[in-house]
Amino acid sequence: MRLFTSAVAAALCLSATLAHAAGLRLIKVQADGVPPMQIAVWSPCAAPAGEVQLRTLTLPGTTDCAVMGEKLPLIVVSHGYGGSFTGHHDTAETLADAGFVVVAVNHPVDTGAGDMTRADTLAVLTERSADIKRAIDYMLGEWSDRAKLDPDKIGFFGFSRGGYTGLVVAGANPDISKATAFCSVFDRKPSCGELQRKEIPTGTPVHDPRVKAMVIADPAFGPLFDRNGLKDVKIPTQLWASELSGEDGISEINPDQVAAIDNDLPVKADTHIVRNGGHFVFLSPCSADMAKRLPKFCTDRPGFDRVAFHKEWNADSLAFFRKHLVDAHQP
Repeated sequence: MRLFTSAVAAALCLSATLAHAAGLRLIKVQADGVPPMQIAVWSPCAAPAGEVQLRTLTLPGTTDCAVMGEKLPLIVVSHGYGGSFTGHHDTAETLADAGFVVVAVNHPVDTGAGDMTRADTLAVLTERSADIKRAIDYMLGEWSDRAKLDPDKIGFFGFSRGGYTGLVVAGANPDISKATAFCSVFDRKPSCGELQRKEIPTGTPVHDPRVKAMVIADPAFGPLFDRNGLKDVKIPTQLWASELSGEDGISEINPDQVAAIDNDLPVKADTHIVRNGGHFVFLSPCSADMAKRLPKFCTDRPGFDRVAFHKEWNADSLAFFRKHLVDAHQP
């Protein structure tokens, strides 16, 4: 287990060797019988860096840049409750600048950029992992540059509900009936009514063995897993936990639940504890305008430097994916 200690120098040296002109494409994935899914694709790009305007957010990147490279590894990114594909854009940019293709999804069931009416239903626990499979299917089967991808080098990156999603994708089997742990007299979500009426989704959780390594941060819904439910999660995992998430008033996550997941994983994870960090430190650093509009998500504890932390986190995530997706396949 390692701690975040502001050891930024190595991260700065690493990032200084990278290009800074990730290509960026926005794509709507259509499929029969399910809502359309918005995705964003970052990719290696040889063109000069530009800017991409997305509503109130400006991202560094080059729109529709030609994809540079061959046999590229693919990383799929899953956001948290009410999030979107922009929530970890700095990580996506870092990976793309280093030669990865990154696809970040807007989960139709609970993205803040869409319809949130089902965000507190049990559908969240089953549909999200299916979204990841759909994104991978699209990238390998329909994406215009699919020939540039290596289907044997696929990784996953997820935060909060996205961390839960990654565990399921990697083989975990949640016991959805245990979601009563998130019901109380004062917090009666629609999911609590579904549980009371025994309207629990049936069917096998959607796993995807094409995913060979994952980085997850503060995975949600920990009580749904026990050692038996996690026994099939055997891919290399880098697990990040915020020390102070229990103080953030989020019912779906606390440090003890993340520690229990860490303890029950059958393959020891590369675990990091983020000292003095709350749950939202894993979101991309905020602009001044965003900090004014969304202080809950942008304000950290006194003395915590989110920009410095993300330099280290992005560098460690990149090194992890290189080790397990790229170096592991070298002859």
